[in-house]
Amino acid sequence: MIKVDNISKYYGEQVALSAIDFSLQKGEIVGLLGVNGAGKSTLMKILSGIILPDKGTVTFNGKEFTSHSLEIKKQIGYLSEDNPLYEDMYVKEYLGYVADIYRIKKQRIDEVIGMTGLQNEYKKKIKDLSKGNRQRVGIAQAILHNPDFLILDEATSGLDPNQRESLNNLLIDLAKDKVIFFSTHILHEVKDICTRFLLLDKGKLIVDKQISEIDSIEETFHTLTNENNSR
Repeated sequence: MIKVDNISKYYGEQVALSAIDFSLQKGEIVGLLGVNGAGKSTLMKILSGIILPDKGTVTFNGKEFTSHSLEIKKQIGYLSEDNPLYEDMYVKEYLGYVADIYRIKKQRIDEVIGMTGLQNEYKKKIKDLSKGNRQRVGIAQAILHNPDFLILDEATSGLDPNQRESLNNLLIDLAKDKVIFFSTHILHEVKDICTRFLLLDKGKLIVDKQISEIDSIEETFHTLTNENNSR
């Protein structure tokens, strides 16, 4: 469904991504791991169409991103790490604004409010929400238009354990007919809900494995990262 072919990205002389290759299929929940500066956010911004790679291509159902960007972006839901929101808007008002952009029927707003657990928050202004509830608003806007490809950058940041479990259950349910790609620093989340994980280090893809192929996410993450750093 989604093919990443030999993409690289540079910021001046700094290499953010180097010759990255992988593919994603519907029904997968793929976790993206890596220490700070590994290139995770850069990769997610390329997959969402916010920035372009300097080399390589990204294709979506056989269509190259650069020549079909508007069509493809309509099928992508994206939550960035900084989760930018209009703080002076009420939650339901903001979701209505997003719904208008995608020309979605308003009944979908109430459905997503229920899915993301915002039933007690939707009448509040965004600036008055806790960090966890702000994250839930960000997730709600990302899934509002029912995208085929959902990209979540540190989506569980600020969520308490119950909220995190609720989100994980939602992702498992959504993955039945979507591709879900998310970054996290919480290794057990990858083990609990992912079918596969990718590990970036210094802009290079050093691991692409099914969860069933390894005994310990934690051991694999620390061992391979340490080995790569020692080279």
